[in-house]
Amino acid sequence: MAMELWRPFATSLERWDPFREIQSEMTRLFDGFSGRPTAIATGMGSRVWMPAFDMYETKEDLIVNFELPGVRDKDVSLSITGDLLTVKGERSFDRELKDDNSYHVERVFGKFERIVQLPLPVQADRVKATYRDGVLEVRLPKAEEVKPKEVKIDIL
Repeated sequence: MAMELWRPFATSLERWDPFREIQSEMTRLFDGFSGRPTAIATGMGSRVWMPAFDMYETKEDLIVNFELPGVRDKDVSLSITGDLLTVKGERSFDRELKDDNSYHVERVFGKFERIVQLPLPVQADRVKATYRDGVLEVRLPKAEEVKPKEVKIDIL
């Protein structure tokens, strides 16, 4: 028996069940704590998920790494506006189900978007990004005014 994974259109009216919505939100909350990417239902069967990320700084750069397993580099876009870094894209379902029997599908597919507020000013025109092994690394050079400067002081 093939499992129906998604429905693009509702085929009938369903009775509203507040407990089902609460259960769905609780599952999403616990998935977030467990490190799994969280997904948000947007209606009509589509979901938007948010990839996990790490952020750290070096002497010269602020570095943000996004986990994007199973996403092709051509399906990712990156933008920076003020102090907000935005990564968007889509992870496609990699096979078509016809007569296959699926027992469990936990990976989230569909569009994703993650907006990260940057903790310090960066040089937006010098941002570099690389994508390897499902990890998008974004290097944001620090603005000159926030880079540590060493000043030699002569002691008299």
